[in-house]
Amino acid sequence: MKTRTMVGTILMSVIMILSAFADGKDNIQSYFNDTANKVKATENPVEKRALLHESFRSMITAVEYVQRSSSLSVNDRMGTDGLKTVLKEKQNELAGDKGFTRVPDEQLNDFADYVVQDLEQADIVISISLITLLLIVILVALIVR
Repeated sequence: MKTRTMVGTILMSVIMILSAFADGKDNIQSYFNDTANKVKATENPVEKRALLHESFRSMITAVEYVQRSSSLSVNDRMGTDGLKTVLKEKQNELAGDKGFTRVPDEQLNDFADYVVQDLEQADIVISISLITLLLIVILVALIVR
């Protein structure tokens, strides 16, 4: 009976951890999905571009803040570096910086959707631990407010 209880406890713990991790990843995707919806609801291309830029800036700031922690593991550091690189590339593409062609005004809606889809498929977020991922989500919420 003790073995059965122990195995059940371990299985439930693993399921809860995986669920919490998925929720953290979903929160980052949800953040950019909300941004994409705001972009599509806005008519002015300057405002669309500003919404996207601010979303990238907020997320990059949160990641950089987390990276300052001395307790960040090597895997988390690599994961946050990868996430930050992807976000900076998208930001550079939006603005037309560092060798990227600037996203045309008429394609901003499509670009916003592309960012969401790209982050959904990114393996980078998967390599970030649950605690680090949730810390990034919390910091973004604080920065945005």
